[in-house]
Amino acid sequence: MNRREFQQLAFVRQREAKALLDRRLYDGAYYLAGYAVECALKACIAKQTRRFEFPDRDWAIKVFTHDLRSLMRSAQLEEALAVESTADQIFGRYWALVCDWRETSRYERHTAEAARTMFDAINDPTHGVLRWLRLHW
Repeated sequence: MNRREFQQLAFVRQREAKALLDRRLYDGAYYLAGYAVECALKACIAKQTRRFEFPDRDWAIKVFTHDLRSLMRSAQLEEALAVESTADQIFGRYWALVCDWRETSRYERHTAEAARTMFDAINDPTHGVLRWLRLHW
């Protein structure tokens, strides 16, 4: 996949999460909201790649993960994240909540509150995680 495809997929997962949330399907809404962030982070990582460049093996293995903290490191956005979290404490709280998402959440039940909180943390137009990631992809 390329950067544009990851960007598009982040928007698709965002819309799917909203549709499930609206239908009170909280488990799926929570899960897909997290995947929207994963896709956005992978778009940020793809931005760093150069056309026709063969990737370093260790780096390539690191980016084939679902761990959001690890993807943030691979995207080389940790310093920018720290700056933003300090400047915008709401964003910092949102990131702290979002980065607890795991791929394995698909095997877990999620309350309406947990799904809405996750969705809001990702989609808040002023402080949301996806808003910030779009600045870097």
